[in-house]
Amino acid sequence: MKSRVVITGLGLVTPLGVGVEPTWEALCAGKSGVGEITRFDTTDFQTKIAAEVKDFRPADFLPRKEARRFEPFISYAIAAARMAIEDSGLVIDAANESRVGAITGCGLGGLRFMEDTVLKVYGHKVKRVSPFFIPMMIGNMVAGMISIQFGARGPNSSLATACAAGAHAVGNSFRLIQNGKADAMITGGTEAVITPSCIAGFNAMKALSTRNDEPQKASRPFERDRDGFVVGEGSGIVILESLEHARQRGAGIYAEITGYGMSGDGYHMTSPAPDGDGAVRCMRAALKDAGISASRIDYINAHGTSTQLNDLYETRAIKTVFNSRPRSLAVSSTKSMTGHLLGGAGGVETGFTALTLYHDRIPPTVNYDHPDPECNLDYVPEGVRKTRVEHAMTNSFGFGGTNASLILKKYQS
Repeated sequence: MKSRVVITGLGLVTPLGVGVEPTWEALCAGKSGVGEITRFDTTDFQTKIAAEVKDFRPADFLPRKEARRFEPFISYAIAAARMAIEDSGLVIDAANESRVGAITGCGLGGLRFMEDTVLKVYGHKVKRVSPFFIPMMIGNMVAGMISIQFGARGPNSSLATACAAGAHAVGNSFRLIQNGKADAMITGGTEAVITPSCIAGFNAMKALSTRNDEPQKASRPFERDRDGFVVGEGSGIVILESLEHARQRGAGIYAEITGYGMSGDGYHMTSPAPDGDGAVRCMRAALKDAGISASRIDYINAHGTSTQLNDLYETRAIKTVFNSRPRSLAVSSTKSMTGHLLGGAGGVETGFTALTLYHDRIPPTVNYDHPDPECNLDYVPEGVRKTRVEHAMTNSFGFGGTNASLILKKYQS
């Protein structure tokens, strides 16, 4: 018999705040974390805005020596993991260390470190290349460092499935616990790539918003005048446990995970499949895994990036899956406030979805000023909505046509 899996701890480092409480309060208040880029000179760039993490001090979460050494994508994840472990009250010791694991997702890894090192190499300064270059750049170092920092010696791996990586990490962790391979998992996603090459690359694809004069209105998912996404950064880590394990130690529970779906578009490097075919199959797979009908879902935390095709095709996919009630179903994109955290999005948005169920508050989609005739679902544009939420879905879709959907439900003993 498969184990029930619950969320017992949350940790968030986002453009809206460092910590669960400040982030959740800002999200419910409809605040935007987007502003002018401060990390580098944007004079020659089309896009001059991003959603940066502010007021983050690595030394608050890491030994000072390591705080100076780690790339931000690693520091953010370790900080979020520390918050999540403390929130859950989970104690990792010799008695359980082999039953507690870590799986994380990250899209691009240490891009800033890579840029700096390439400049040194091609600037004939090879001897100045750091011995930490390789280990601090690779994405799997996140799960590795979480294991080292907290003594979690169970299943350990990392996923690089682009913008679906964080959600895939949570889903794979869910499966391990469900099938009895672990008692608890530290899981989620992280990303920190507000760098010149990242912005230049996405600009070359014409994927980013150039609404530089109104940064806080730049991310506008599903809205008529959307002109691209906004790069965000940060990390979202959740503690998953089997219900039996959580009960034995008297843990608090935010929500239960009941379903996980995956699919591949098999269509295009960057464009979603027409009419969201891959997303349709992914959401249906998650519903089947959860053993519920589409009519039971009260809320969808959408992928909703603020790009033309993604928002259109996700809307069409939702209409296909929920064909009897698409306009009565609440759908919102929290990326309207956080920007798009790429590989970190799925972890952060799993946390947001758990908080939605726990507090019975649906975050809004901000900047939905002019309805798009083809994107005409209930995107919760009026502000946070207080209503009972029993079942919720969160979607994450990535380049290469890789898709993930998770279903969470309000915990009931």
